[in-house]
Amino acid sequence: MCIFVDADACPVVSIVERISEKYNIPVTLLCDTNHVLSSTYSEVIVVGAGADAVDYKLISICHKGDIVVSQDYGVAAMALGKGAFAIHQSGKWYTNDNIDQMLMERHLNKKARRSSHKNHIKGPKKRTEEDDERFAQSFEKMIKMALESEM
Repeated sequence: MCIFVDADACPVVSIVERISEKYNIPVTLLCDTNHVLSSTYSEVIVVGAGADAVDYKLISICHKGDIVVSQDYGVAAMALGKGAFAIHQSGKWYTNDNIDQMLMERHLNKKARRSSHKNHIKGPKKRTEEDDERFAQSFEKMIKMALESEM
């Protein structure tokens, strides 16, 4: 099992590394040339700055049983399609039961934004310690489940 992080502007990289190291699971951080990262624990893969270059690279190297950390529903859907586990930086698990509805909501929200001609959207609210703790608990639970499913 490996853990792959869509690491462009990802606020949970250090949490992923800390918990993954506890379980001795390798981590790969993927970012584009606009977000170059360094890590003492993880392998870092830097890809070209194309629109979805990181997403496609991540999906091309993840396999069944791996864990993918991404806020992108499309990446999560492709990871699930390969038999990987997927988790949002909020700690919400992407599953085969919820991904279709999430993709549809994303589509409808994008369509509504286009039709209203309002392109300015408020960014996400400031991340709190509670958000980090929620993610850490959910991520560790996913690791334990993934390890059990390997047996």
